Amino acid sequence: MDYFAAVQLAEIISTVVYTFVGVSLMWIVWKVLDWMTPFPILKEIEQDQNVALAIVIGFLFVAISIIIAAVILS
Repeated sequence: MDYFAAVQLAEIISTVVYTFVGVSLMWIVWKVLDWMTPFPILKEIEQDQNVALAIVIGFLFVAISIIIAAVILS
């Protein structure tokens, strides 16, 4: 019970705010990436079953997530 008493309201609010900041930055990265490619990414992955593109996009999002987390934590 001491652990829950140590959590303050400011920590909860900052966690929620940083979550929204991170998710919104990931959404912006997705929109920019979708705008930059000459083909529709979702169509390539879903309909054409392009597994290589899905893996590259997944690794890109992991890398961007690590960068965003490092910036938020600094």
